[in-house]
Amino acid sequence: MKVLTIGGAMIDTIAIIDSGRIERMTMLNADSSFLLLEEGRKTEAQEVSTHVGGGAVNAAVAMARLGLDAAVLAKLGTDARADAILQRLEQEGVSTVWVKRDTRCPTGAAVLISSHERNAAIFTFRGANTLLQADDLHDEAFAADVLYVANLSNESADCFPTIVKYAKKHDALVAANPGPRQLSARGGVFLENLAAIDILILNQVEADVLVPRLIARWGEGGPALTFEPGEQVPALAVRGLVGGGFEMSIVSYLRALTQLGPKYVAVTDGAQGAFVASQDELIFSPALKSKIVGTAGAGDAFGATLTAYLALGYRLEEAVRAATINSASVVGHVDTQTGLLRRQDLDRKTAEQQRAIRRWPL
Repeated sequence: MKVLTIGGAMIDTIAIIDSGRIERMTMLNADSSFLLLEEGRKTEAQEVSTHVGGGAVNAAVAMARLGLDAAVLAKLGTDARADAILQRLEQEGVSTVWVKRDTRCPTGAAVLISSHERNAAIFTFRGANTLLQADDLHDEAFAADVLYVANLSNESADCFPTIVKYAKKHDALVAANPGPRQLSARGGVFLENLAAIDILILNQVEADVLVPRLIARWGEGGPALTFEPGEQVPALAVRGLVGGGFEMSIVSYLRALTQLGPKYVAVTDGAQGAFVASQDELIFSPALKSKIVGTAGAGDAFGATLTAYLALGYRLEEAVRAATINSASVVGHVDTQTGLLRRQDLDRKTAEQQRAIRRWPL
């Protein structure tokens, strides 16, 4: 099975800071925490390491390890960072034939500061990731069974309608994992093309961005999910999705998006777990308890695994279980790829960890 991933390619520099060496401030009435860096002072790190990352690269490596024939379409510079990314992809057996190098901008890079809960603060330089344009999209690149569109940076997001059109011309299964900037600046265009997307993957922050665009048609509020007495209620079931001063229940939100075309919509919520809806049922999969070394890449692992398993013919519940386990494996490592499992190992772990998954009719 052939898969093409499109989106970001980055070099990640990760600094792990002992919690005692950096202050953290947590807001009492918001879901936000801040790491405080003292100006003009050196802070000792436990480790500083460099790794290959980026949404399209992470997804391609994940799918290659799951046995798919993966290729990446991304923009790189002509620098040493680009060489490192290409070398990594070749090591993982991911085709680089559609990777483009551009002299106008260096390869994208990020600096991650990981401390306390290991939910890293990230400084991002998007670089060549912003330079994808229509001339880089060749029809033959889309002769694949699966297209996975990761976050498209800035002007590169203008290519999204063309990307989807090419994919549907080749009858590919289309999965999309857009970023908040794409959804806020180009949300209208994104929703116009939603009917051509089979699998939509969002995290809570990304999901919130779409709320103002959905309430005009579906309204605020909506029905709540029912739980047994004493049952732990997921945070998103209480909070719902919130954006632009408007609120929607998780039920109304997922109903709205599935009615716009996708066969499956996932909303992940980090250590809380993930909701995944088809057009007739809603599944909640709690996150696995695991030692968290770094949270970067967990969402990419979830989305890529969910997409790969659905494409391979697994049932939705099996695909969600596998995605949950693979993302839990990723957070056990500081980088975005070391923890990605191979399909034999993932199938074995999925069979061993038959945790309860909650479901409701949608």
